[in-house]
Amino acid sequence: MTSPELLVIAGPTASGKTRVAIELAERIGAEIVNADSQQVYRHFDIGTAKPSASELARVPHHVLSCVEPTEAFHAARFQQLADAAVADIHARGKRVVVVGGTGLYIRVLLHGVVEAPGTDGALRAELETFSDAELHARLAAVDAVTAQRLPVPDRVRVIRALEIHALTGEAASAHRERHAFQADRYAFKLFVLNPAREAVYAAINARARAMFDAGLIDEVRSLVAKGYRDAAPMRAVGYVQALACVDGAMTKEQAIDDVAQKTRHYAKRQYTWFKKEQGAVFVTPPVDLAALAAS
Repeated sequence: MTSPELLVIAGPTASGKTRVAIELAERIGAEIVNADSQQVYRHFDIGTAKPSASELARVPHHVLSCVEPTEAFHAARFQQLADAAVADIHARGKRVVVVGGTGLYIRVLLHGVVEAPGTDGALRAELETFSDAELHARLAAVDAVTAQRLPVPDRVRVIRALEIHALTGEAASAHRERHAFQADRYAFKLFVLNPAREAVYAAINARARAMFDAGLIDEVRSLVAKGYRDAAPMRAVGYVQALACVDGAMTKEQAIDDVAQKTRHYAKRQYTWFKKEQGAVFVTPPVDLAALAAS
């Protein structure tokens, strides 16, 4: 059997990836593999902008709501799950559409996981004693590129970047640059949705409000009751602010504004990431689905 060719739909958050991927998959008889780092978690639905039940009914989705929020999850684990899904879909004679905005996950699927040093328990214990702001400042001093990409509250990734630097003497960003030149693991076509930034930012603002109106605060109350207050996805934008509402530290309006602002900053970083991806074809809406299907 020939190897599968992946059609990848990427782009910044709120750029319309889900709609395009579903419509494309319907046209070509494909199934979808999720490449969003937050949508892999079960129970975290509204704040991760998962496809709706009606959307999921239209096309089979894989690597979606597949791990418990308390499970350790990383790019290498994503690669394993995505590889298995691609093999299964291909074995059944279907085409594969990959969709998501997590650039690292798409990169490891297409090009492989860059080798990095293991963990150092003593070093991590020391780093854990610092505040988010102190950790981020330390990272900015040794790896400005990674510090610019990671928000201050992203404690897990900031600590990992500091650990890589401490153990290798090299910035984590240097590892990523080498990774960009690894051989392809699959034949692929990478389409990056590239709407005007003003349109994306307006969509982000609307989505932030829609999430809270759809019951994000109630979802977080339920997640806390299930014991997920300290789970990794609770540290994602949207859940941090909704939890602050639950705790009485933010009003709903303050939370909506903060989510919109931080998501706009994330979208800006996504634009920068995808501009560096080899083989990327940038697609300005309206998307010509017939052209994508024929590619």
